[in-house]
Amino acid sequence: MEIKSNHATGNRPEGDRILDAPYVFTDIPIYLEQLRSEKSWEKNDRNAITVYKSEKITILVAILKSGATLNDHSIDECLTFQVLSGELKVETEGRVFYTTNGQMMSFHSAVAHSIKAQTDSEILITTYKG
Repeated sequence: MEIKSNHATGNRPEGDRILDAPYVFTDIPIYLEQLRSEKSWEKNDRNAITVYKSEKITILVAILKSGATLNDHSIDECLTFQVLSGELKVETEGRVFYTTNGQMMSFHSAVAHSIKAQTDSEILITTYKG
């Protein structure tokens, strides 16, 4: 198996990390700390980092400031997000859900949904290609 990694960027000069290998260890608290220390967190209402990416699965660690909103979000992949901390308001197909620490929601591809951070929140997002 070919080991795949990303390369440092202007936003993440020390960002070299392995994204796909026979195994990838992810220290979520370290990534959350990194996200909060980046300039994009100061300027924006969200920040995220890809911690695993294969042909079928992508995993991101993300942080959202209270009030951050993803409106009418829909992707061509299955999507799961788990709330690590905070509270999110999720609207989909005419229903409203409030997700908190330890809770998870999953969506089939192309299911439109909106997510609003009710409080500063930390989430783990996974997408799956069919």
